[in-house]
Amino acid sequence: MHALYVLRMFMSHQGVSMNNLNDPPGWNIRPDERGDGGSNKWNYALLVPLLGLAAFRWIWTRESQREIQQAKDQYDRDMKAVTSELEGKYRETLIENRRTAVHLELELEKERHRVQGYREAIASQSRQLLEERKRLQRERETVEAEKTRLLQTGAAGAVFQSMLERENMWELRAKALLKEFEQGLVERQDAYCSVLLPRDRRLEIEKNLLVKAAKEPLAMELNMEGDLKDIFRNDRHCADLMNTDKRKNGSLMWLYLRYWQLQVTLQKHRRAERSMGAAQPNEDPAGSRTRT
Repeated sequence: MHALYVLRMFMSHQGVSMNNLNDPPGWNIRPDERGDGGSNKWNYALLVPLLGLAAFRWIWTRESQREIQQAKDQYDRDMKAVTSELEGKYRETLIENRRTAVHLELELEKERHRVQGYREAIASQSRQLLEERKRLQRERETVEAEKTRLLQTGAAGAVFQSMLERENMWELRAKALLKEFEQGLVERQDAYCSVLLPRDRRLEIEKNLLVKAAKEPLAMELNMEGDLKDIFRNDRHCADLMNTDKRKNGSLMWLYLRYWQLQVTLQKHRRAERSMGAAQPNEDPAGSRTRT
């Protein structure tokens, strides 16, 4: 198109003089110098570089458009690859998050069932301890009634009272031991409820209490080792975070402490009864001789 336009322009101006003032006179073009149109060769001579320039411009424009199209195609391919990669990563992340959420929901459901099981176990233990406490209370009342009856029967009452007094030292040792276990349980429950004390501290206290329960004869007589393990497994009661009284923590351990105290009282009377029963055969022969 450019070449045809230039050709038409030169063809239409063949009769116009085109003098170059910078060239020697011999190079100036004068139309119709010879009257036979010989000056037209200069017009065609100038047309060749113009056609070359137009052809170069056309080739350069076409090459530029081709490079632009290639760059655009490469950009589209890169964008598709990046988009596909990002979508793949997004899907993988979404699947992983869903999988994690499902796993956490299952774990949460397991923890709920476990907590419910703990609550039911604690409730069952509490009911059993209450029943045991009632039974011990009835036995204690029976023992007290028997004690009163024996005290009212003269010599037998005096013997039983003497046997009870002999067991006072045993009772004092048992109560002192229970006091030590009470202090240890209070410290253990405080370590369990505290957010500052490390877990190793609680485990150390539990270990020391179990060792003492396994070595102390009085604790073995009261079967405290098994009761302590039950407390460590199931007593999870804690007071509020602002609580400063350690004795407000714990629930099951206080039931066991009262249970042990009742056991001490009951064992004291049983020991006195056994001692009295062992003493009576030795006194019967003397009594027989007196009656004779």
